[in-house]
Amino acid sequence: MATQAIGIDLGKTVFHLVALDERGAVSNRRRFSRAQLIAFTANLPACLIGMEACCGAHYLGAVLEKQGHKVRLMPAQFVKPYVKSNKNDFIDAEAIAEAVQRAGMRFVPIKTQDQLDLQSLHRMRERLMQRRNSLINQLRAFFLERGITVRAGVAPLKRRLPELLQSADQTFSARMAAVIRQLTEEWRFTEDQIGAIAAEIQRIADQDAACQRLLTVPGIGPLSATAIVAAIGNGAAFANARGFAAWLGLTPRQHSTGGKAKLLGISKRGNSYVRWLLIHGARSVMARVNRSRLPFGHWLSALQARAHRNVVGVALAAKLARIAWAVLTSGEPYQNRTADSALMA
Repeated sequence: MATQAIGIDLGKTVFHLVALDERGAVSNRRRFSRAQLIAFTANLPACLIGMEACCGAHYLGAVLEKQGHKVRLMPAQFVKPYVKSNKNDFIDAEAIAEAVQRAGMRFVPIKTQDQLDLQSLHRMRERLMQRRNSLINQLRAFFLERGITVRAGVAPLKRRLPELLQSADQTFSARMAAVIRQLTEEWRFTEDQIGAIAAEIQRIADQDAACQRLLTVPGIGPLSATAIVAAIGNGAAFANARGFAAWLGLTPRQHSTGGKAKLLGISKRGNSYVRWLLIHGARSVMARVNRSRLPFGHWLSALQARAHRNVVGVALAAKLARIAWAVLTSGEPYQNRTADSALMA
């Protein structure tokens, strides 16, 4: 009987495959290395293959698609309900094969190599930013233990550091002065790395057409534009703009029963990094952009008059996410009709 669907449970070096026939019964159950799996699927007739969206899934998905298979990646939490009884790798693979056939299943698009490269740059920058914050906090803690208080943040420490380094030999012991100089050099090196990655992201944003369109949206800069493109590509995975905002966790959670709708706070699902960038972009729009030149300026002012600024920031971030999706899918830059009409008048 012909194979209806295949589920592959991914591992670092070992892969478990389960094939289901047209009746939904298990027709094949195999364990492979990576090379063995690719060789095995190359000799199979084109079929539907499901995998969980995890590290390595995008590479393997691209390889299987080149072999002619129809590959679908799924979030792991949507596969879990199909796991029967006890858990092992073959049971997980069977659950994946069952889940991939469901018409209502939500799938993750396979990222291109350019998207993965861009995503790697953002992850490197995020790690370096965390490292920089750790260094700054450690320096402030060492100073505080010796009676020197420095305000929180990067700028106050940068202002005080030359003075503290100049008097380090008199203020601290020789050992502590050496430690502070070593931490300072590590901080400077980390700053140089962050700057180099930021410059590379800026170059990509200047050269990529999709990023250029996103840069026309208020509150979206090179970081946000490249992060959105790395996450969703052209946005075709979402049926509408609200789907993208919901995927970012910028829409309310729902807990309704008995026909009575009850909305809670935002769900905070999906890509937390892009959500964080959009919220910061929304805050910059609230603080710096002339609202009379924005199509949604009146809406923003009216909302701010009756809601907390954090609520307004999240609501504006959701609106910016919807605009970003429309810009990506339409192929047209953002049109600030209010500003255009004001100039024409």
